[in-house]
Amino acid sequence: MGKTYYNLYDKMYSPLNLWWAYKDAARGKRYTPAVASFEYDLEKDLIEIEHDLKNDMYEMGGYHSFEIDKPKRRLVNAAPFRDRVVHHALMNMIEPLFERQFIFDSYANRKGKGTHHALDRATYFLRRYQYVMHLDVRQFFPSVDHEILLFILSRTIGDERVMKLARKIISSGAEVQAGEYDMVYFPKDDPSTGSG
Repeated sequence: MGKTYYNLYDKMYSPLNLWWAYKDAARGKRYTPAVASFEYDLEKDLIEIEHDLKNDMYEMGGYHSFEIDKPKRRLVNAAPFRDRVVHHALMNMIEPLFERQFIFDSYANRKGKGTHHALDRATYFLRRYQYVMHLDVRQFFPSVDHEILLFILSRTIGDERVMKLARKIISSGAEVQAGEYDMVYFPKDDPSTGSG
């Protein structure tokens, strides 16, 4: 097991970290109504987030849903912009702790990785190996077990206040897409029947 980190929470709500979190959350979305509304009184909004985090009073807002059609029809559930700023503030603190734990060939949402690097790596493997298996984990994010996820996070994050915030963020998205998919269990592993 790797190192456990403590004393992260106070750094998370520092004005500088919140400023960078806002910049990250707004990237590519500067002219959307939610970002424009937040920026209208930016200093006040950031100070309020700082105050709420510092005093363990931060509460998540409700998600709003919309559909996209490309590359296929999908329901997207988005957190309010204010919450996304908090998400980025948290990620600024914990991402470096987890980055070294990821496998090399994981490319989504990682600094220095991304789609182009993933395509280059896929091309390398296609030229080297005769066979390839394409697969996708159906409805992966809605079906992640939150208690297992929180346990995995707690092995690296020893700061109880950070874990409390992580639990709030994770639980705020629970059941958001419940009507969009049918949970598929292994045979004889369906909790509704009491077997497993």
